[in-house]
Amino acid sequence: MGQNLVLLRADGTEVFPPFLRWLVRGPEWWEQIRHFLNVGAVFDSLKCADIPNFRLHIPLLSEQRAITHILGTLDDKIELSHRQNETLEAMARALFKSWFVDFDPVHARMEGRQPKGIPADVLSLFPSGFQSSALGEIPDGWEVGPILAQAKLLSGGTPKTDRADYWNGEIPWASAKDVSQCGKMFLMATERTITEQGLAESATQLIPALSTVVVARGATTGRMTMFGREMAMNQTCYALQSKVDAPFALHCLLRQEMDTLVHSAHGSVFDTITTSTFSSSKVVLAPPPVLQSFNQISSSVFLRILANTEESRALAALRDALLPKLLSGELQVKTAEKIIRGAK
Repeated sequence: MGQNLVLLRADGTEVFPPFLRWLVRGPEWWEQIRHFLNVGAVFDSLKCADIPNFRLHIPLLSEQRAITHILGTLDDKIELSHRQNETLEAMARALFKSWFVDFDPVHARMEGRQPKGIPADVLSLFPSGFQSSALGEIPDGWEVGPILAQAKLLSGGTPKTDRADYWNGEIPWASAKDVSQCGKMFLMATERTITEQGLAESATQLIPALSTVVVARGATTGRMTMFGREMAMNQTCYALQSKVDAPFALHCLLRQEMDTLVHSAHGSVFDTITTSTFSSSKVVLAPPPVLQSFNQISSSVFLRILANTEESRALAALRDALLPKLLSGELQVKTAEKIIRGAK
């Protein structure tokens, strides 16, 4: 470990070792942090020698084990959902690569075979040959052009921060921080929210659900996610909405091309993606019926990911709500178990 880190290890006599991770996430722990914190001009600090002086309510060992089991069970469910989503996302990307990068259905038609997993009517949408293009060999009849040929670009804005009536409303408002730190395919909630008045009296706008949102400037330029619900956003991001009713195909295309887009971006300090970055891009443009077929076939995968993400968010909220009540003794373990069973 580095010199600015502290290792805490329970020997099991007073604290059940797995319970320690929950103890240091509780409100009493953070109250002690604030009590001993040394506020500095540049950054705050905490003396290692002060940590043994923290005073915390420690439940009986039997209660610690029960609390650890309850909260750990919720965490296990969240982790399982996360792993499922990783597998599902890999499946969607593999299918996109097969259709739109490796052109496997075209090769299959050229060889006169019916590939597994592609219905005959869908296979008939693909040509049986290739043509030369600026990007190399592409399927006959397909084109090379800008992403904006098949996507609508949407921008955001920020309501005046000194207007209290613009903020803390019911409308999620995504920033570059929300998008870059999402780490998931779908963004479901944001750090800040705005009111209907803030929406109406600023440059921001409602971005439709299933739009792909990209950080356009700053150190995290190119980070991207999809909006799992209708949201507003600020001017540090761009949203792209499919013009051909194929949002999942568009998302996969952007994933495929994002590194190239970022490398073509410009900025004096950080790369900056602009409208011209998208309008001057060159990508393989499949016909809308092919994109729509991909969207239809992959929709069950994407919607399962969305459902898992929402379920994990609900489980995390339940876990975080139970944690302080269980640590303080306000909520009994048996009552918490009933709450969890009712939430299933």
